[in-house]
Amino acid sequence: MVSRCKYQSSSEVGAYATLTDTYCLLPTTTTKSWTETFDVLTDFNNTTLVMSNIAGTPIVGRLTVGNKNGLLVPLTTTDSELAQIEQSLPDGVVVERIEEKFSALGNVISCNDHIALIHPELDQETVEIIKDVLQVDVFPTLIANESLVGSYSVFTNRGGIVTPKATVEEIEELSGQLGINIEAATVNRGSGLVNAGILVNNSRLFCGWETTALEIANLTRIFKIDDNTMKTEENGTVDDVDILALIDLYLSKNLYYYIVQTYPFLFSLNSYFIFEKINDKNLY
Repeated sequence: MVSRCKYQSSSEVGAYATLTDTYCLLPTTTTKSWTETFDVLTDFNNTTLVMSNIAGTPIVGRLTVGNKNGLLVPLTTTDSELAQIEQSLPDGVVVERIEEKFSALGNVISCNDHIALIHPELDQETVEIIKDVLQVDVFPTLIANESLVGSYSVFTNRGGIVTPKATVEEIEELSGQLGINIEAATVNRGSGLVNAGILVNNSRLFCGWETTALEIANLTRIFKIDDNTMKTEENGTVDDVDILALIDLYLSKNLYYYIVQTYPFLFSLNSYFIFEKINDKNLY
């Protein structure tokens, strides 16, 4: 299933949750509608919902990173928060508090159940903890010359995306390194900060409210989300997304080519440049 949602007024849904196949970490200082968005995970996927803030804040997605084997949290995580997480995680899932200068672990680490891409300047002790707790091979790397690899990439065991700023050569190298298909994509109507705009595991995709239907179709294909059922959630209500999809399609760049070929007399030279500027936005 694919869901379009938001945390209060923010479409950066990836900042407010950490999703894996075995658990989903959500902040305690949240709205009822945000929690209800993820009830589908427990109803159909046997995914455990874990409720806890990190360092007293709701931005658990930025501060933590995990997979089916473990969860890494920053040193600023309080003892009570750590205890709550340990008690709530499924059996066999390990949680580890890391002493690392880069406390926003979700921005500097990107992983699936087998491999982790990391900021090149992470402490060696941190690297060893990542290997041990998450049970992954670790690769220090840059993406589009950016060291915040967790912000500019998202990948599961089935596929992944990176910022459109990444070169073709980088994407091909990452695909070979990870052993899965990696493509450039955007979220939230053209944003290259892909990790902030989505939450995804091997069967579910949650997108920021601003993510277009065209972007969602692309993400669904890349991550191989089998169920094409789609819904939107705002303030705890569910609406039919078909209307939004039609609007997105109507406004897509393909419409321009159809109209200009059918009714060329409607367009002056100035309007041509306006439409070309819109077309250059490149919503992947």
